[in-house]
Amino acid sequence: MTQLDPAPAPAPVPRPHAESLMVPERVITAPAGGVFRPAVPALPGADDARLLVHAGEIVGTIGVDPAAISVLSPFTGFFMGLLAHAGERVRPGQAIAWVRVTA
Repeated sequence: MTQLDPAPAPAPVPRPHAESLMVPERVITAPAGGVFRPAVPALPGADDARLLVHAGEIVGTIGVDPAAISVLSPFTGFFMGLLAHAGERVRPGQAIAWVRVTA
């Protein structure tokens, strides 16, 4: 009886050094807890259907005594809608809005 050589290991598949997420939607979250005040329309209407939000742009504020903290979009893309209502008390990390990112 002869011993067979083991099959060679498959070549490793090159992987990027970052996550490859194929879903174009992203969620903007609250940086702190407090009362949310939007700076953009709650739902884009016919005139706002393609409202473009740029990375670093303010999409609202969160009232924290005695001041307010800006909610900034970390993404550039089309604003799709708010996930928090004006005047709603939000928690840190809570979803505030969603954006469809552009390449």
